[in-house]
Amino acid sequence: MSVSDADIAFALELFAPLGGLSHRKMMGGLTIYHDGQVFSLISGDGTIFLKAKGAFANDLAAQGARQFSSVNKDGKTHSMGYWTMPDAALDDPDLAC
Repeated sequence: MSVSDADIAFALELFAPLGGLSHRKMMGGLTIYHDGQVFSLISGDGTIFLKAKGAFANDLAAQGARQFSSVNKDGKTHSMGYWTMPDAALDDPDLAC
């Protein structure tokens, strides 16, 4: 599955208050950059993930966020430093940013 144009438009509008956005399609998903730095991924199904570690990742987890993970060729799950956004942030650009 490939990320849809509607999902891309939604995410770019959600993060528009940040300014300095660019994006690039990759492996069915999308990478979003702020001033040249990756801060968000969108999976092929349209799920938005934020790059997070430390206290920010802990806060997202406490709010019920799930961590992005993939399964390698040996069947082992590999977690990455990206987390889903809290539901409230999906409806509020200020909170999302």
